[in-house]
Amino acid sequence: MMGALVARGHELTPHPGDADVLVVNTCSFIDPAKKESIDTILEMAEYKKTGRARKLIVAGCLVERYRGDIRKEMPEVDALVGTNELERIVALCEGAALCEGAEDGAGASPAVPYLYYDLTPRVLSTPRHFAYIKIAEGCDHPCSFCVIPQYRGAFRSRRFESVIAEATRLFQHGVREINLIGQDTTCYGEDLGLRDGLPLLLERLARLETPSEKWIRFLYAYPNKVSGKLLDTIAAWPALVKYIDLPLQHSSARVLKRMRRGANGGVFLRLIERIRARIPGVAIRTSMIVGFPGETDADFQELCQFVEAAQFDRLGVFSYSDEETSASYHLDAKVDGRTIYNRRRRLMAIQRKISRRRNRALIGRDVQVLVEGPSPETDLLWQARLATQAPDIDGVCLVNDVQGQAPRAGDFRRLRITAAHDYDLIGTLLPPEGAPFLIL
Repeated sequence: MMGALVARGHELTPHPGDADVLVVNTCSFIDPAKKESIDTILEMAEYKKTGRARKLIVAGCLVERYRGDIRKEMPEVDALVGTNELERIVALCEGAALCEGAEDGAGASPAVPYLYYDLTPRVLSTPRHFAYIKIAEGCDHPCSFCVIPQYRGAFRSRRFESVIAEATRLFQHGVREINLIGQDTTCYGEDLGLRDGLPLLLERLARLETPSEKWIRFLYAYPNKVSGKLLDTIAAWPALVKYIDLPLQHSSARVLKRMRRGANGGVFLRLIERIRARIPGVAIRTSMIVGFPGETDADFQELCQFVEAAQFDRLGVFSYSDEETSASYHLDAKVDGRTIYNRRRRLMAIQRKISRRRNRALIGRDVQVLVEGPSPETDLLWQARLATQAPDIDGVCLVNDVQGQAPRAGDFRRLRITAAHDYDLIGTLLPPEGAPFLIL
C-alpha cells in the first residue's frame, strides 16, 4: 500500500498530526493483536478531531473478520480495505466513495486472492540493511487454533523468478539480509508443481552475485516439511544463515492431535537431532502454545520435559487465544486464564536458563555480526545481530567498545563476546578485516 501511494506521488509521514489521510493496517490473529489494532484505530480517530486528517482508513485482517462490526461500531472510520483489496488504497486516499454500502466491500463479489509480485511498488518499512520478502500467501494446513486460512485464503506461491528479481533489486540497493516469509515457507512451490521448491529457491538466492556479503534466512518451517534436501542446502551455502524457525506448538501427542497437527515429542526430538547433525552450528527457534483446550497438568509437564531435552536456542511461548471462528473454539475442557498465565511463566523460566547457559558458552569467542546502528535503549551502545538472531524476535548483541573505525548500520564486522545476559550478548567490535593497525 505504501509503495502504491508513493508511486502515485503521495508523501508518507510517520507523524499522525501531519497526515491528511490516516491508514491503520491491522492484525486479528489473537486477542492481543485485535486489542492493539482497535486501540490504534481509536487513537488515530482523535487526530480527525484535533489534527489536519480528514480520512481514517482501516486495512488488513481485522477488516476481514469484523467488517460489519467496524462499520457499525466505529463511525469514525471512513473506509475499509480487506487483505485482498490492497490495490484500492490509492483511490480511497484520493477521494473515492467511502463507507457507503458495497463501496467498501459490503455485498461485493469476493476479491481475487491478492499476491504481490516483483513489479509491485514497494517501500521498505525496515531499516535499509535488511528486508522481508513474502514468497507465499495463505495456508492449507488445518490447525484447529488458527484462523489464517479463513482470511488469507488457500496457499499460493509467488513465481520463482519474481522472488529472484525482487531479491536481486534489494541486494543492489544496499540490503544485506533478506528474510523469506510466508505462512509456511516449506510448502513453497508445491502449488506450482515444483519439487523441493524452497531448497531450489534458497540455492538460487545464495548464488546471486551481490555488491557485498549477504545473509539469507527463511522463517516458519512446518515440521513434517523439513527435508534432507532442505537441510543439505542450508549447510552447503555460507550465505544461507544456519537458523531454522520450526514452530512445534506442543510435544504432547494428545494435545497435538486436538490441534490437528499430529506427531509427538519423540518424533520432534529425532528431527532436531537430524537438523543439528546435518547443519553444524545451527540455531533452532520454536514456539509453543500453552493452555490449549484439554491440556492437562500431565501434558504440560511433558512439554516442560521436552523443552529441557531439546535445548532450543530460541523459544517463544504463546498463551492460547480462544478465537470464535477457529475449530478449537468448540473444544471442551478449556483451561482457565490463571493456569495459562502460570504455565507460560514456568515454561519461559525453563527456557531462560537454557538461553543463559548457551549465551555464556559464547563468551570469549569472535563472531560475525551485522551492525544495526545505535542501540534504541541508549546512545552509549551500538546494536548488532548474529546470523542466528533474527530481527525483531530474538535477542541482540550490544556493543560497548569499538576498536578501529566507527561502525555504520549495515556493516558486517567481527565481535568479541565479553559478557552474556539471558537473551542478549555484550561485546567489543573488532577492526574491519584488512584495516591498518597503529602501533605505538
